[in-house]
Amino acid sequence: MLRMNRNERIAAITGILTSNPNTIFTLSYFSELFNTAKSTISEDAALLRDTFQKFGLGDIETVPGAAGGIKFIPQPVYQQAAAFVKDLCRRLSDPDRILPGGFLYMNDIIYMPRILKQIGDIFASRFLGKKPDFVITVETRGIPVAIMTAHSLGCPVVVARREGNVTEGSLVSINYVTASSKRLQTMSLSRRAVQKGGRALIIDDFMKGGGTAKGMQELLKEFDVEIAGVGVVIATREPEVKLISEYTSLMELLTVDESGRKIEIVPADWLNQ
Repeated sequence: MLRMNRNERIAAITGILTSNPNTIFTLSYFSELFNTAKSTISEDAALLRDTFQKFGLGDIETVPGAAGGIKFIPQPVYQQAAAFVKDLCRRLSDPDRILPGGFLYMNDIIYMPRILKQIGDIFASRFLGKKPDFVITVETRGIPVAIMTAHSLGCPVVVARREGNVTEGSLVSINYVTASSKRLQTMSLSRRAVQKGGRALIIDDFMKGGGTAKGMQELLKEFDVEIAGVGVVIATREPEVKLISEYTSLMELLTVDESGRKIEIVPADWLNQ
């Protein structure tokens, strides 16, 4: 490849790193790609880091060692994350979202890529220090959030099934009781999906009593997997005591009044600090 000027290199490095969050690219990779010295790439990375931090776009981290290099870490500015979640609360509090039975329509939020990316970045920045090896969720509505969180963390996604699938090979299955309806449910996970001794981040779209998250924790025990954390988009305020004690939510659902046509959703406490 012909030698590129700095502006061209910066644009290319930005595109490569931001498209692959938390993925290490060696200096040799960029040196060969741009036909330039490693020291020049280091200078480019330093300039890029300063620009990203100045505008709250994330961080460019230098990883030392023989297998080291540079990687992009999504780090939403706290004020921007809080404003984003506050706007989601406003949109989700629209009374037209109330469904029969007091349920809340939120598919347009859960399946909007632009919104999902920001949610994934927030969860990733919140749990990056816990060093999860993979993200796990249970089908089906939690899958998009889990995928975007895993993308931002640079790790794979594992999906627990409510019904086994022959294409997944041998399964480990458990029975668990949902906290809200007290119904017995089954959850299964392919033996090939998880390596024993890893660290898992549990992600889901909604939590009421914590039964599903607790079920995933119990399922992962069968693989000797450590829980790095639990993240949910929305958690209900009631019941106050849930089946899991430690979790991070983005929003808290206070009220869905079907007869009074009222929904009250607020940002989680940690976003109001």
